Amino acid sequence: MQPASRSTAATALLCLLLAGCAGPEPGRAGSEPGQATSEPTASPSASPAPDPEEVRVDAALAGLDRRRQIAQLVVVGVPLTDLTPADALITDHGVGGIFLQGRSTASADVLAATTRRWAEAAPAIRPWVAVDQEGGAVQSLSGPEFPELPRAVDQGRLPAEELAALADGLGASLASAGITLDLAPVADVVPAGSEAGNAPIGAYGRQYGGTAAEVTAAAGTIIDGLAAHGVTATVKHFPGLGRVRENTDESRDVTDTVTTRYDEQVAAFGTLTRSPAEPFVMMSSATYPQIDLAGPAAFSPVVITDVLREQLGFDGVVISDDVGAAQAVQDVPVGERAVRFLAAGGTLVLTVDAGTVPTMVDAVLARAEADPGFSATVDDAVRTALTAKTRAGLLSEE
Repeated sequence: MQPASRSTAATALLCLLLAGCAGPEPGRAGSEPGQATSEPTASPSASPAPDPEEVRVDAALAGLDRRRQIAQLVVVGVPLTDLTPADALITDHGVGGIFLQGRSTASADVLAATTRRWAEAAPAIRPWVAVDQEGGAVQSLSGPEFPELPRAVDQGRLPAEELAALADGLGASLASAGITLDLAPVADVVPAGSEAGNAPIGAYGRQYGGTAAEVTAAAGTIIDGLAAHGVTATVKHFPGLGRVRENTDESRDVTDTVTTRYDEQVAAFGTLTRSPAEPFVMMSSATYPQIDLAGPAAFSPVVITDVLREQLGFDGVVISDDVGAAQAVQDVPVGERAVRFLAAGGTLVLTVDAGTVPTMVDAVLARAEADPGFSATVDDAVRTALTAKTRAGLLSEE
């Protein structure tokens, strides 16, 4: 046992000697006993460049008092037969947009002169100029540059290349008149054989087909054709009017007892809103008890926030259907219509009755001043609205 012990001791001594002669540990060059060692430090990374989009939105917000911020959330209908009231709505009230209501045979040049005047009256934050240009019975503009459009159901039957050409022509004609927002296409799915009993959509052939696949293919083409000319599309009427019997413009308590949050027409909106063109979504004012028993979809946090925003992942602009004159909302006080829509997760309040604007703005302002949570919701809506305007080229770049 002794030879092994002597060998072990010798080995230990050799290790000690080698350790004493060893150089400094890797990464600790030049260190001496008792001397502090400086560790290598990472160079500070450069701050990310500010997002130009956010910079423009911040600049726009800085130039608006609270009332004018809220006014940016209102789109107001003005009759095409007399557009002069829009001037005061833009300059005096600072509304977010003008909806050209009714029918007109005016040329694109005549309309462009008016829309250009509106843009010049509010150069920092230009208003949306919206129109209903679907086809068939719903075609607001029919002047020389606006050819007659077939009904959506007939558009949906066109060969793909013909529909793409129609969509491109639609976008070009609207852009030539200074239109920046089309309240189209309809994304409602009307089951085959039920068209006649579906008063708002099927009875007029406003649907692109009887299945979600047919609707998304055709409506997606329309969205792309509009976007190619700088016109923002609006898919409507979420979560779908394809199964109701009555029209929310003309009847109260319009109800869809069948559609659930996982229905194919709900899924169709999800498909269309993922378009790179970033369309708006227009809400239905019908009630969907299989989704939310509480009341109209336009006032439902379940429908707008839980289903549209969270389930389908949509974070863009949600616009109401008309909440000024439509019969479906007449049981709700005027100011509460705007408050409830925004509180549910909406962005832009559409009213065809210009006389409701002061009441709506007052109600939203009062609620925001009294309720910090609602005030934060309004902040989010204003930022969403202005971000959409930035992307559409409606905010000043200066």
